[in-house]
Formats: sequence, C-alpha cells, structure tokens
Amino acid sequence: MKLVLAVDALVPPLTGIGRYALELATHYQHTRHEFDAMRFFCADRWVDDPAELLQPVGSGGPGKKRKRRVFRAPKRWQQWRLRREMRGHLFHSPNYFLPQSVESGIVTVHDLSVFKYPETHPVARIKHFESGFSSTLERADHVITDSEATRREVIDYFGWSPERITAIALGVQAKFCHREASEISTALNQHGLVYGGYSLCVSTLEPRKRIDRLLAAYLDLPAPVRVRFPLVLAGSAGWLNDRLREQIAQGEREGWLRYMGFVDESFLPTLYSGARAFLYPSVYEGFGLPVLEAMASGVPTLTSNSSSLPEVARGSAWLVEPDNHELLRDGIEQVLCDDAWRQAAVSQGLQVARKLTWKRCAEQTLQLYRRFA
Repeated sequence: MKLVLAVDALVPPLTGIGRYALELATHYQHTRHEFDAMRFFCADRWVDDPAELLQPVGSGGPGKKRKRRVFRAPKRWQQWRLRREMRGHLFHSPNYFLPQSVESGIVTVHDLSVFKYPETHPVARIKHFESGFSSTLERADHVITDSEATRREVIDYFGWSPERITAIALGVQAKFCHREASEISTALNQHGLVYGGYSLCVSTLEPRKRIDRLLAAYLDLPAPVRVRFPLVLAGSAGWLNDRLREQIAQGEREGWLRYMGFVDESFLPTLYSGARAFLYPSVYEGFGLPVLEAMASGVPTLTSNSSSLPEVARGSAWLVEPDNHELLRDGIEQVLCDDAWRQAAVSQGLQVARKLTWKRCAEQTLQLYRRFA
C-alpha cells in the first residue's frame, strides 16, 4: 500500500485537528513496514518529517539555524507532475479539504459547525468552506468522522450513502492521567493554583463553546462554593467574543475567575489533573477532545447533552442543556460537591479513557485504508 498523508494542520500552537494529524503521522512513521511507500504533503509541497512543521523556523540550538527539509512541489503549470507522483497512492486529508492537485482520496470531516452554526465562525472561514468544500466532496472516495453523531449529520446534510462514511473515535495521550497531589502540587503552586482547589474549562473563546453561559451559571453558585473552587479558564483567544471578554474581566475583578489564556502543552496535563472538576458546556462538537482528556486525568466532568458529547462521555459525565441557566448552575454544583457521584464518575471516566487511545484510532484508520489501497 502507498499512502500520502496531508499534514497541513500541523501549525503551532497545535489544535485538536493538528493533534489528530500528528498522531496519525507519528504512528505510521513507526509502522512503515505496513506501507510500500509513505509520504507527507503540506500546501502543495512534500514534507520529510511532519514534526518539523511544529518547530520555530531557525531553531536548533545556540549558533544553529534549523532548516526544515521541505521539498517544493511544482507550480500550477506543472501540476500534472504532482499528480503523476501521486499516481498509485492513497491520499488522506485529516483536515476537511482535498488539495486541488488530488483527484481522489479519503477526507476527515470533524464537524459541520460551519454549516449548522455559521454565526459562530469568522467570515473568512465560512467563505473558505463555501468555495472549496463541495469540490472536496465530489472527489472524495470516503469520509471519516470523529463520532457517530457527526457521521449521521454528514449523511443527512449532504445526502451521502452510509456505506461511504466511517466513524473512528479520536484518542487521548498517555500523559493525560490521574496524578496525586504529591506529584504536581509544586508545579501548580508556581502558577498560583492549589490541587483540588479550582474547577477548570479548557476551550477556545468562541460562541458555540458557551463560555458566556458557563460564567453566568458560575456567578450564580452559592458564594461559599464559588470562593472555595474558583473557575480557571484556559484556551486561545478565539473570535466573536467582545462581550465574553467583559464577563471574564468582571469575574477576575471579583476574584472567582482566572483566565490563563493559551496554556503550553507541557503544563496542560498537570492543569487537568489538579482540577476539582472539568466543565465543558459547548453546544456543538464533532468529538470534544477536552472531555476525554479530563476523564483520562481522573477529573469529574460536566458537559453538554448535545451533538457528540454524550457519545464521548459514555455515561461518565454529568450532562446538561448548556442554554438552560438553572440546569447548568445546578449541574456545576453537583459535580463540585456530590462526593458519591464524583467517585463513581472518576472510576467510569478512567475506564472509558483506557479504551480510546490514539493507537486504536490510527490502527482503525489503517484498516480503512486497506479497503481502498
């Protein structure tokens, strides 16, 4: 089997889609014996080592400048050469789009939020999908989704045959695991945090994540609960969030909220493990990787009862309607304070996380490749 894997999603800081592409690429590099040939492709060029795309240009230590081993593909008038090089290869794009130079292949569609909730996305992203996604679907031999919920949406929205779509769950890295206070208290204290003394939300600040609803519900908690377990919010700045930033500033002034912004991957597992609870009231997700990461870290979790999130939680999380203020507020208090439920949720969440590994995801994807190679 000859494979070309697109790695255009490998852009620092790494997103969930970038993590997915990196895990596939890493697994296939370690199992090269499965392939007659394997190449990596990014923005009309060949890439020798996908991991180098995540390194700052010019890095490499004192006095050295690391040069990425990137091989430029021919220009547009030479696209026939690129197609010729790909002939006989199976092409997989983990990031929604097949390049125009690719005549057919497999594409992963992570969610349909651009189509279902266009008001929650930047205009440029919407235009990108409007101009290019139909061409991808016309050329795709098969579609992969992260969840059965998204698979059903693709079938219904685009009228695709169920046989042409396969759901393959994402995985969680081994570094997300339960840790005792003795292991991480020092690291937490350096950031002004106390083990078990805060609740956590890891999310980009964008409308469909419903962070505004989370802050309103948290503010409505009994004061002793809010003071004992302040909310820590971590994630990229996002978009369409001017009003949300005002809420965040108010919560920080009142002392029950801390916004950390983007958190480096090296500290993120520690941040998860030290939390009293994880809160993720997003109204729509193709998978919801932070929920799985929290459960793998042994943290009781609250999330939404919509889209793929119940499928990921598999009975291990407290599910709420994110736009129902009372239910969200009461659910947060339950997850923070009900010790019997918390103990059961931790045990069940760890069991779920043990089954959903990146190795499992990559191997199931490889099995799908074999059907088309």
